[in-house]
Amino acid sequence: MEYKNNEEEADLGSVFSVIGKGIANLANFIGGIFKGLFHFLMISLLFVKQNMIKLGIAFVLGAGLGLIIELNEENQFGSNLLVQTNFNSARQLYSNIDYYNNLVKQQKTPLLAEIFNISEEEALSLKEFTILPIKNGNDIITTYDELLLSVDSLTVKSYSFADFKRAFTKFNYKVHDIEVKSTRNNVFHKLDEVIIAAIVENNYFNKLKELTNENLNRTDNLLRRNLAQTDSLHQVYKAVLLEKAKHGSQGTTIEMGGKEQQAAELELFKTTLKLNKELKTVSKEKTEKSEVVNIISNFQPVGYEIKGVYENRSVQLALLFLVAMIGYLLLLKLNRYLDTYKQ
Repeated sequence: MEYKNNEEEADLGSVFSVIGKGIANLANFIGGIFKGLFHFLMISLLFVKQNMIKLGIAFVLGAGLGLIIELNEENQFGSNLLVQTNFNSARQLYSNIDYYNNLVKQQKTPLLAEIFNISEEEALSLKEFTILPIKNGNDIITTYDELLLSVDSLTVKSYSFADFKRAFTKFNYKVHDIEVKSTRNNVFHKLDEVIIAAIVENNYFNKLKELTNENLNRTDNLLRRNLAQTDSLHQVYKAVLLEKAKHGSQGTTIEMGGKEQQAAELELFKTTLKLNKELKTVSKEKTEKSEVVNIISNFQPVGYEIKGVYENRSVQLALLFLVAMIGYLLLLKLNRYLDTYKQ
């Protein structure tokens, strides 16, 4: 018995020893990370201290050059067009915006003027076309729900929400923000009609719109007829109840058990709710999909002036010169280290 107790104590001692070593190793590991970070911080501060004059000169030169460039540049203005795309037309919209932006980069002024039906001076003022999705988590959820309703359960099991979310691209979001930059603040209202027309006049998208709206109208009519029938049944139940109340215990030609009648009325009530919900969904779809592209917000007639730290040439060039000087000084240190390493 005493031998067995000693053996158990020895086992427990071994377990506590292993746990203690594990905790000590973890503490040493965490401590090593903090020591490394502190060492890196000290080296960085020493580097800045040793090269403060050179870094300061680079920063001032960059800021000065940026200021000169900015004073000689024309002010830029921006405006935004918010659209909701249907029938998978977002990909074509992105392609068109990239095309317009490439024309700006290549300075194809006459072609831009022809496309947007503006003067060459106005076309020359255009500086950038960009488009980005308005990222909304609800878009992912609703699209996934639509997928669940359109495929069989076996397919759903093999395609999780996480996989679907990873495969969700910028083209799958519903709303997109088109931004145009120009040196003129009054050219934007001439652009939106052309941008939208390039999509909505596409025969393929128009055919999809027609077919989709035909199906939605058919579904809407069917739901309304079913809803009318449920309303008729409600009226029948009301007439039965009134007849029974009128005759009391004398009985009527229509006999229904109390429980059976309550169950039937409850089922009819659930059916009515379901039909109303489906009708609401169809009505929303009809509203959203009545056009290939729905305009949520047009370009503003007068654009806003583009300002800010990221657009400031002085800040941009000051940081660029500073980073370039740091890179140059680090390369010099590396070169000296390699020379001493050879020796």
